Amino acid sequence: MDIIENHHKFKYPTKSLTVPKSIKIHLTRQIKNLKQAFFQEDNLPFSSLLPSPLLKRIATTGNSRDTVFTPLVTLKAFIFQVLCDDGSCKNAVARVLTERLQNGLPANSVNTGPYCKARQRLPLKPLTDTACVVGSQLSEQTASAWQWLGFNVVMADGTTVLMPDTEDNQKVFPQQSNQKPGLGFPIARLVALISLSVGTVLDYAVGPYQGKGTGETSLFSTLISSLSQGQLLLADRYYCTYAIVILLRQRGVPVVFRNNANKKADFRRGKKLGSKDHLIEWRKPPRVPVWLSDQAYAELPEAITIREFTVSGIVYVSTLVDAKVYPKTELAALYQRRWSIELDIRSIKTHMGMDMLRCQSADMVKKEIAVHMLAYNLIRTNMAQAAAVHNKFPRFISFKAAVQLVNQASLQFAHLSGTLMKDILDKMLAMIAATAIGQRERKKQPRAIKRRPKPYPLLTRPRHEMVTLCNKT
Repeated sequence: MDIIENHHKFKYPTKSLTVPKSIKIHLTRQIKNLKQAFFQEDNLPFSSLLPSPLLKRIATTGNSRDTVFTPLVTLKAFIFQVLCDDGSCKNAVARVLTERLQNGLPANSVNTGPYCKARQRLPLKPLTDTACVVGSQLSEQTASAWQWLGFNVVMADGTTVLMPDTEDNQKVFPQQSNQKPGLGFPIARLVALISLSVGTVLDYAVGPYQGKGTGETSLFSTLISSLSQGQLLLADRYYCTYAIVILLRQRGVPVVFRNNANKKADFRRGKKLGSKDHLIEWRKPPRVPVWLSDQAYAELPEAITIREFTVSGIVYVSTLVDAKVYPKTELAALYQRRWSIELDIRSIKTHMGMDMLRCQSADMVKKEIAVHMLAYNLIRTNMAQAAAVHNKFPRFISFKAAVQLVNQASLQFAHLSGTLMKDILDKMLAMIAATAIGQRERKKQPRAIKRRPKPYPLLTRPRHEMVTLCNKT
């Protein structure tokens, strides 16, 4: 099955969008309303990260005449739907109703049908572009104090997400092959690039869990073009392959990886840089990666010089070969921060509920993932704003607390302006900055839970068969 084609570098449209004069004012107001809900005010840092050209593309896509669930109103409701603990469509519609009443507009119906249809009309490509533009631009604008020796450090990792067991979802994202039909859930694999300094998702790729060309490194290969000079990549040992290292080096992107378990370091060979620290030559393996064509692989150099070193018994690999500028202890300490991406993915999947998606079709699943990424990046933007204003580091601010504060405050922002708006925003940023998490020390805990699960057996047949059996008894 083909991997879902990933967006890469987004280019703003060269021609101006044709928008009828009768709706230009209304469109401008909706764009301002959406930006205002996420602290995108001119007097704040990082206030230009939610791009108006992309929002206009979203707003002018489709031929709907729905005056309540316009594209931007729908997008805003969708964003807060994935941020809320109650991620139901009913709750999203109730939020739109509340905001309309606050603005003196007629009440909309609480029927979720129009909202669900409006979500289906949202265009996928501008959604994914917007999510990644917000994340990438914030990472590019980070202060030098948030960087590592002048590098914007990027982390890569993969995860999986489940979705409802529908025919369309199973067709595009089949369940695991060792599960019986009707007893598993469709599953998708996701690989993301996340900024170490500000925590935003810079780019991501989604594909089926199984099949040729759907592995983690295959998905990562579609993201390599999103990395550029000035960035440094951290990733676990799974990414420590000849092809990945050399392709990144050709783009001017150094790496710090754990050594692959299949590669044994021999510090008696190569050029010695220090105790268990040397330069070694890697030869090109004969086997071609499944995600690279034979011709492209043949064009790669036959060898590459790699730095291998050991700290506390762990072998690391890097293309930063100057031991004086980049001591091995500093590189090892940097690699330990790779764990941040595990926490970021947990925030998206657990705190935002992306571990089990809700949409019934594969197309909507892709949009739901894009909106999760956009919502996550917007919250990270608010955290970076709070950190910049109050001289903190974004990584030491609680993500969950920021989500809660933005959720509570956004409804009030809809009808505020001027000095009052500025005062409230300043206080909100102060509250976000005050939710510090720091470096916690905790005793080791057993890998066991106290709360017992419900005493129900697992399904051994498809649900419709079990329903039939239950009704016969």
